[in-house]
Amino acid sequence: MAVYLPFEKPLADLKAKIEELKHFSREKDLNLSEEIARLEEKAARLTQEIYGNLTPWQRVQIARHPERPSTLEIIHALFTHFVELHGDRFYGDDPAMIGGIALFEGEPVTVIGHQKGRDTKENLRRNFGMPHPEGYRKALRLMEQAEKFGRPIITFLNTPGAYPGMAAEERGQSEAIARNLWKMAGFHVPILTIVTGEGASGGALGIGVGNLLYMLENAWYSVISPEGAAALLWKDAGQAQRAAETMKITAQDLFDLGICDRIIPEPMGGSHKDPSWQFEAIREAIREGLSILRSYSGDELVRHRYEKYKRIGHNLSLFPQGINE
Repeated sequence: MAVYLPFEKPLADLKAKIEELKHFSREKDLNLSEEIARLEEKAARLTQEIYGNLTPWQRVQIARHPERPSTLEIIHALFTHFVELHGDRFYGDDPAMIGGIALFEGEPVTVIGHQKGRDTKENLRRNFGMPHPEGYRKALRLMEQAEKFGRPIITFLNTPGAYPGMAAEERGQSEAIARNLWKMAGFHVPILTIVTGEGASGGALGIGVGNLLYMLENAWYSVISPEGAAALLWKDAGQAQRAAETMKITAQDLFDLGICDRIIPEPMGGSHKDPSWQFEAIREAIREGLSILRSYSGDELVRHRYEKYKRIGHNLSLFPQGINE
């Protein structure tokens, strides 16, 4: 059964009525085609009205949709010969962070990303996509391997944040993220980062220091979640919608600010509506990104990465003008 978000309820109710009329028409052998056509036309108008004017908070809700394609689904759709690698060689494996080696259109690459679950049981195993320190250390191990063998690194960001529990802090959560930021800044291989859903705080940035930052149309990326910002600013996490409206966290906001290099379009209503279409849009973006980055030497990639983050806030373009078109 399809999952509808609160703001989609009028459309869901209308579609349910259409299906009910179709069923009644078949069962009773009645001609209700005129009424059904009228309602379908109304549904088309309502679809455009809802999804053509999404608010930042509604985009946050779409980014969190439980049916949104996961990192593993994206990897299996776009890459071949994927071999998942496990463990950080210090403590253990973290199912909230997945990664390994694969081929993208015949080119060896390292792919890493946050992994949420599809149901409650899997979400508990994956810790709702919130990595522990060993997740970031595993990611770093794979990135260092990519640096050694000269493989481009592609990361997929989709997390509500790094796990903030006591056990994670005891095992060095902040140090693990900080080390990733430091190490990623100096890698001599291309790093392409794609925000596919939620990009919250250091939990996302811990695998997000790249040469290029792409975002899916309904993804969001911020130093803190809307709930966290509302709790800090107004002492009320219930004002998350208000926070989302003011924080400039959407893909379009970040593109306008010069932080996001490309917005990857989504199907009407979100990537979960047509995953196959979405996978091809991501494939084209990766193909473009790797093509751009291949023209830079290792030292140039390091310098450009440094300049990219140094210039954030100045709305300056780092790469050729065509990248923002």
